[in-house]
Amino acid sequence: MKTAVITGASSGFGAALARKLVSEGHTVLGLARRQDKLDALAAELGERFIPVSVDLTDRARAEAVLTDLSARFPAIDVLINNAGLALGVDKAQDAKMDQWDTMVATNISALLHITHALLPGMVKNNKGHIINLGSTAGEYAYAGGNVYGATKAFVHQLGLNLRADLSGTAVRVSTVAPGLCSGTDFSAVRLGDKDKAAAVYQNVDALTPDDIADTIAWIMNAPAHMNVNYIELMPVAQSFAGLSIHRKA
Repeated sequence: MKTAVITGASSGFGAALARKLVSEGHTVLGLARRQDKLDALAAELGERFIPVSVDLTDRARAEAVLTDLSARFPAIDVLINNAGLALGVDKAQDAKMDQWDTMVATNISALLHITHALLPGMVKNNKGHIINLGSTAGEYAYAGGNVYGATKAFVHQLGLNLRADLSGTAVRVSTVAPGLCSGTDFSAVRLGDKDKAAAVYQNVDALTPDDIADTIAWIMNAPAHMNVNYIELMPVAQSFAGLSIHRKA
């Protein structure tokens, strides 16, 4: 059995992942900001789920918590960088700078803080697996996707570059890029309106958090000699829109 760290563990993909991995007998260190939701999940899942309340965007606080975590659990097998968010769908010229800053802090800086803290231990032990949550938004541009899409493109490219740096070790790195997925707070947070968020998934058989959890469990349980570099998932109902052309009046 493995010891896995999951960021953003209190809801959505993170909570589904925690349930999946605990059900398979793994130990899960669930990191998130919301202590009440972590406590509720701990009450549900039992002793194999260890709640850790931390804001990974706060570098000093994150370093203190992660140093303690590494001391208590010196052999962390899997880091699942799941925490992330999108804010707004305004075009870049109309977007709010504070929303951009928050997306960069959460989707990039927080991921870097925990990866930088835990990766040396994996290299020292010559085993481990980093699994990052990307997005189809990191591959396919769309109006209003601007900085969110850019942060997810960063996640994908970081994974590839980590693989290059880790050549010669047994440490694996994977990126999972979901498309349209219901059953999370993602669209409600992004749009700030529950009704608008519900409309995104209306009459669509979208992916679910369990689909993502099952995929990640398969990746982390794959043979040690096998690395899934990148995997992209979409519901059958989602496809490609083609390039936009603006015609003169």
